[in-house]
Amino acid sequence: MKALSSLLLAGSLLASATSFAQQTTPKAKGSTETLHLKTSAVCDMCKARLEKSLAYEKGVQSASLDVPSKVLTVTYRPDKTTPAALRTAVQKTGYDADEVTADARAYDRLPDCCKKTNSTH
Repeated sequence: MKALSSLLLAGSLLASATSFAQQTTPKAKGSTETLHLKTSAVCDMCKARLEKSLAYEKGVQSASLDVPSKVLTVTYRPDKTTPAALRTAVQKTGYDADEVTADARAYDRLPDCCKKTNSTH
């Protein structure tokens, strides 16, 4: 009799655990979001530098800078990164990202043509 009740108890625990697992909804893997960042980029060298830099960030699917408008469009996976992390990545490359000012050390390492204070732009 004890064996039968133990077997029934184990079966009911297994059934409840299985039904609980079926009720949870998994997140959609591979879903992406798009972020538009206003940068301080000024030339095609900036474009290449930013796009290459963002390509190495975890979760970034694509990055494209429109030089005339200075807007960087980033397609990313929200389960892998956040808009704040992407702004920080742009900042550490030496450029402003929305209200986040460029990292001073990274900005100093930029070529002269890529600096926002350059008079030729």
